[in-house]
Amino acid sequence: MFRRILKSVREFRRPAYVTFLCMVFEAAIECVIPFITADLINHIRTGAEMSLVVRTGLQLTLMAMVSLFCGWMGGRACAKASAGFARNLRDDLFSRIQGFTFDSVDRFSSASLVTRLTTDVGYAQMAFMMVIRTAIRSPLMLIFSVVMAYIMGGALAWTFVVIIPLLTGGLLLVARFAMPAFHRVFKKYDKLNESVEENVRGMRVVKGFAREEYEKEKFGRASQDIASDFTKAERIVALNNPIMQLCMHFNMVFVLLVGSRLIVGSRAELLDVGHMSSMLTYGMSVLMSLMMLSVIYVILTISMESFRRIDEILTEEPTLVNPADPVYEVADGSVEFRGVSFKYSSDAQRFALSDITLSIPSGATVGIIGGTGSSKSTLVQLIPRLYDATEGQVLLGGRDVREYDLDTLRQSVSMVLQKNMLFSGTIRENLLWGRPDATDEELREACRLAQADEFISSFPEGYDTYIEQGGTNVSGGQKQRLCIARALLRRPKVLILDDSTSAVDTRTDARIREGFRQFIPETTKIIIAQRIASVSDADLIIVMDGGRVSATGTHESLLAGSLIYREVYEQQIGGKEDGGNEQ
Repeated sequence: MFRRILKSVREFRRPAYVTFLCMVFEAAIECVIPFITADLINHIRTGAEMSLVVRTGLQLTLMAMVSLFCGWMGGRACAKASAGFARNLRDDLFSRIQGFTFDSVDRFSSASLVTRLTTDVGYAQMAFMMVIRTAIRSPLMLIFSVVMAYIMGGALAWTFVVIIPLLTGGLLLVARFAMPAFHRVFKKYDKLNESVEENVRGMRVVKGFAREEYEKEKFGRASQDIASDFTKAERIVALNNPIMQLCMHFNMVFVLLVGSRLIVGSRAELLDVGHMSSMLTYGMSVLMSLMMLSVIYVILTISMESFRRIDEILTEEPTLVNPADPVYEVADGSVEFRGVSFKYSSDAQRFALSDITLSIPSGATVGIIGGTGSSKSTLVQLIPRLYDATEGQVLLGGRDVREYDLDTLRQSVSMVLQKNMLFSGTIRENLLWGRPDATDEELREACRLAQADEFISSFPEGYDTYIEQGGTNVSGGQKQRLCIARALLRRPKVLILDDSTSAVDTRTDARIREGFRQFIPETTKIIIAQRIASVSDADLIIVMDGGRVSATGTHESLLAGSLIYREVYEQQIGGKEDGGNEQ
């Protein structure tokens, strides 16, 4: 797991190595300074000349400046390495998500993905920073300080035999009891982000039903839940300071008491004043090093959950991959289903589609009618391989869709989904998603076919009108027509409209279909609709029921032979059809 994640360091390996070297030099110098200081104190006590004091003072000043420079260089390199690592890791995660298939997306909620790209990457960055800087410096300071303390203090250094195990054991116990609370927090972050996302997306519904107070209470509960877990964890972690203070005061009392007796009893032969003062300094260094190691341990333990969640994204393997020898050209827009059955997961109890056999000639206009839950959308999603058929074959241009290069296949099939998505940016930028190299005339032609040019031209900025996130500043019908124009720009072999004219009036709907017949006659057009009027002039109409094809034929033949189709027709002709006005 760590090897996979640390691949994101890449070009920032050098500043990470620079950080390591700077920390080594800084720790070594800081441990030598008390030794020189102790030696100076002993010389002063025995009557040293002023020249020695000046030389030693200059030496200590130079060492302090070098230590300061190493610390500054290490901090700078560490910041560059950790921030670069986080940037690369975020990019790697986002790139990985772009390769997810629909079944992968189904397993991760959007709120969870956002948390992993933000909060979890933040913890990973903090852990990386601690490892390359503090986790290098603190152990070195600990080792150097203990060694120097034994060299200078002799038996007095046995104080570390007591305080090191005491402090280490106490800090490990604190971390052990605090970690479960930290682990719970990450899953609750997903829930909190999901609450925010749902509220923002459904703001109009929330206000329409006057549910602002309910949403505030729901968010408050989720936020309080996280606060409670963090409070519990921080209460436990707060014990670090008393334990640290206990060990620090024990060390001071032991060194002062035992050291003073040794100095007085041996007349400074076994231990000198300078050595005793350095022992206090080294003792503090040891304790501070242990304290920092405990902080590192806590952060790394917290970050382990983030690393695991990040690794889940990095190791997610898409189920839809290119074949070994892919086909890079689609002959035509003919579509065929041969005994196709499909279910969303291998452990699903029932098939969403069962035994579908259909043949659609290139250039035909096909309508699909069916009740809610009849798997109309699922059927067409198999054509561009958004999912793969569980059983049977789906053919496009006479070849199994699994034989094509994925990009080639999806460039040949344009889909306008039920949930029309526009991105923040101008109308022109949104349309160019269909084909980035399209000219202005091609943009206008696609918009004329989609009956969008007229309302775009009515805007003061025309095609440079800014679209807010999600297209909230245009109507539902305008959004649908922009999405249709974007799909038409590709000049696809197959155009799929998944209930994507539901928000336009019947007259505009008829004009869009008339434009299709005149200007893209060679493109196979598959129209999923709830309105009979949207498919009545299709070459072939497919009636879906319970994941199966109930009937196929023209409008006239289905009126005579399909009970489902006739009932829908009679209900709508009787005045129950919704579609008179654009919303």
